[in-house]
Amino acid sequence: MDLSAFTKAGELAPLGERALKRCGRWRPGLGSARHSEVFASGREASGTATALALAMDGLELGPRSVLWVQDAAALRLGGRPYRPGLPEPLRHRLIHVAAKTPEDLLFALEEGVRCRDLAFVIGELAGNPRALDFTASRRLSLAAEKHGVPLLLVRLDAAHDLSSARMRWQVRSAPSPAPRWSTFAPGPPRWHAELFRARAHTPGEWILSDQEGGLAARASTSSARTEVGAEFAKLRSA
Repeated sequence: MDLSAFTKAGELAPLGERALKRCGRWRPGLGSARHSEVFASGREASGTATALALAMDGLELGPRSVLWVQDAAALRLGGRPYRPGLPEPLRHRLIHVAAKTPEDLLFALEEGVRCRDLAFVIGELAGNPRALDFTASRRLSLAAEKHGVPLLLVRLDAAHDLSSARMRWQVRSAPSPAPRWSTFAPGPPRWHAELFRARAHTPGEWILSDQEGGLAARASTSSARTEVGAEFAKLRSA
């Protein structure tokens, strides 16, 4: 967005900087909400990969295990978790549950977040089943917040519906950077993640990647300009 029409020469830079400081944008290391949703296509693994990266960002696992629940439709789309492909700390801590129905999945998720011996809970659910209404979502949020166990629910091929999740992401695969050593090797994975709803952070878009065991994020240029424009408009109308 071109802001030059709204201000005199020399005023944009300080005002834009002040607006950015007020945005409260999400960044790695801030911690995530107890209940988050990640929307993604069922034809790729970007949703699950992003959920894992968000869950493990700054997390100290200790002796705790991780619960991973999939309903039958999600299993058909992506298959079971491949242990050798998981981050090394998770390979021997994973508890996998294959739920036949969305109702069974929601029951397992709620029981999981009530167990403080779990580091976090991952759920994979396909579509928009009637069982996951706002009441069921609210139950998950309250249980996760009460017992302190993060829940990340991956919504495969799902439309944005009503939810009490504190953070909601829409993700897709992003082009990988060039490999460091061999031009024939695949580059490290990256994801384009849009935070379209959050209680404590301003929505925005990022390119996420896993660098040296930690989550790295680069803000989208278009997203940053849009946020500055919105904050600038608020300041001008105040």
